[in-house]
Amino acid sequence: MTEPNDSPPTSRDAANWAGPVDRLSAAGVAGAKDDAVTGKRVSGPLQGFGQLWQKTFTVRLDGADISPTDLIALWKDRFPTFWPKGQRFYAPLSGIAPGEVALLEIAPVPGAPVRLSTGVLVLYADDESFTFMTPEGHTLSAWITFSARRDGDVTIAQAQALERPADPFDELAYMLGGSRLNNRFWEATLGNLATAVGVAGPVVETQVVCIDRMRQWRYWRNVRNSASIRSARRTLTAPIRKLTGRG
Repeated sequence: MTEPNDSPPTSRDAANWAGPVDRLSAAGVAGAKDDAVTGKRVSGPLQGFGQLWQKTFTVRLDGADISPTDLIALWKDRFPTFWPKGQRFYAPLSGIAPGEVALLEIAPVPGAPVRLSTGVLVLYADDESFTFMTPEGHTLSAWITFSARRDGDVTIAQAQALERPADPFDELAYMLGGSRLNNRFWEATLGNLATAVGVAGPVVETQVVCIDRMRQWRYWRNVRNSASIRSARRTLTAPIRKLTGRG
């Protein structure tokens, strides 16, 4: 799948990691209108074009009687239900487990006619956390880890992303508001999770740090796999395809 230094460092059990794979397959996913992942390679932050950012979103589950392991089990089981309204996550039939692939349909801007079709690989999963890695074409070349921990008697839920915009066009969109929309997406997700376990008026804290301001120009050709361009083209040609019976 990737070179050894292409994965987030950890000392946890190797059985919790996805096995090596040259090309991804979404054969175990049902419900999505479009599969833009099968045949793609993974593309983490080391293969992205834009500046490197670390984003951390946390919410304290004050008043909720739930352990970190129970929270992670719930989060895995009901992951799509915590996303903001109108966004779609199509989980693999076997659930969120190492090596599985999920498909996504996301409106890049609320109300936009174009829906971005892409996906993620479940890179790592255990009882306390799980990590997604993006494929070629995703707007962000990223790892994002979902975890839970205890702070005294309170469980804290966290989503932490290490991400670069995948290509020059995605970098421009990220600078012009895409980053803020991305923040709101995960803030809403953490808020929905907290509400689901009984937290009244959850407060999500966001920390954004630029790790590397350099752009990796050797990866400008990532635009060839752009899911944004592919999805826009598919939307624009939909009337023609409908008339010609090509789906």
